[in-house]
Amino acid sequence: MAGPGPAIPAPRVLLVEDEPKVARAVREGLESEGYAVSVARTGEDGFFLASSEPFDLLILDRLLPGREGLDVLRALRQKGLLTPVLVLTARDAVEDRVEGLDSGADDYMVKPFAFPELLARVRALVRRGRGDQLLRLNVADLLLDVPTRRVTRAGVELDLTAREFELLEYLVRHRGTIVSREMLARDVWEEPERGTPLDNVIDVHIARLRKKVDQGFAVRLIHTVRGVGFLVREGEP
Repeated sequence: MAGPGPAIPAPRVLLVEDEPKVARAVREGLESEGYAVSVARTGEDGFFLASSEPFDLLILDRLLPGREGLDVLRALRQKGLLTPVLVLTARDAVEDRVEGLDSGADDYMVKPFAFPELLARVRALVRRGRGDQLLRLNVADLLLDVPTRRVTRAGVELDLTAREFELLEYLVRHRGTIVSREMLARDVWEEPERGTPLDNVIDVHIARLRKKVDQGFAVRLIHTVRGVGFLVREGEP
């Protein structure tokens, strides 16, 4: 019988906020509730982080230096990012709220706000959007049934070991996002502070998994991004 899967990591929140006092208060408040929070001070930095790392929620200030928050949001949605986004703004007119929602926001809060309300909205958005809640995952014709640990591609069942399933599940939950070896060591192998890096072990498992998932199919799903990590997506990255 397969053992338990990898531990569910703390929800990751990206806060894009240029006001230091607001950023510090929100970060400390969320961290005290068990969230892992990254902070970006500009729209460009927020866009880069949201595009390159997996997050469970993006909290995005509307008025940012360099690149306006809704421009960042629209660009992320055009890239296919599905992460829930909560927009913070000092503008409370109805048309401003409509513009924010039409740009791809999932929720909208007007400054100043009470932290308990922000926290409640964060919990709701993370619950709604977090991939860990999904029991059936798919990319193209690859289907994972999480409760039964059954994997099929184009209707053909794949024979995976317990570790291979955990690895594939993690990659698929982060589909479209580059996953580093450090992330896999931390979240799948649960050995982030191992004296000897797990790179060779991870690479061997990836090679075996890729053979089972992609061999014999015209479209590859598991890709190596040299020097960075691995990526699951339909077609070439």
